[in-house]
Amino acid sequence: MTPHIEAKKEDIAKDVIMPGDPLRCKMIAEKYLTDYKLVNSVRNQLAYTGLYKGKRVTIFSSGMGNPSMGIYSYELFNFYNVENIIRVGSCGAFRKELNLYEVVLVENSYSTSNYNYELTKENDRLLPGNKFLNNAILKTAEKLNIKLNLGNVYCTDVFYNDVDKEYLSKSFNCLATEMESFALFSNAKKLGKKASTILTVSDNLITNEETSPEERQNSFNQMIELALETIINK
Repeated sequence: MTPHIEAKKEDIAKDVIMPGDPLRCKMIAEKYLTDYKLVNSVRNQLAYTGLYKGKRVTIFSSGMGNPSMGIYSYELFNFYNVENIIRVGSCGAFRKELNLYEVVLVENSYSTSNYNYELTKENDRLLPGNKFLNNAILKTAEKLNIKLNLGNVYCTDVFYNDVDKEYLSKSFNCLATEMESFALFSNAKKLGKKASTILTVSDNLITNEETSPEERQNSFNQMIELALETIINK
């Protein structure tokens, strides 16, 4: 056990799907897994391990922001021998042609966060998702006939900030913004593990369209099914 995870080592699968919201984690387990059990509830960061089409998988909530994702993904990689984490979450689009509920696969995460420097003493600002996992996600999306938007995201530490969307879009090919991928990719790189991020557009920051909190918690089924199918087909 760790200060943040009460599960025994054998309770956590090698493959983890990581939503931010604990209630979305619960919904995924109830809707998609069989023979599942609750393996963590410390600080109400819920985690469930069960079977998806016979494949053992853990659904573990990360919480919000780089520090929270950083703690949980680091402990899963380092103390629980997790090999693969696919983050599934929401994002705010930087481009008007990105419609609500479209799915984004993160090629690289750009951030001004100091998370990676504090962890590695390296000043990289653009961290990649794992190529093997991303290729598996692309192939699975093609089989499932799911349209994927492949590109970079801006990972911010501040939700209520007035960023230069046009600059980030043009200079760093950032399709959207979110808050967790940078820490996840940093941990994976340091520890020699695999991590990817799949996002669903919940808001368009150009057109000001948005989804409701309930829709964010209970919808986004394409993204979730894509992550689960990738785990069994990679």
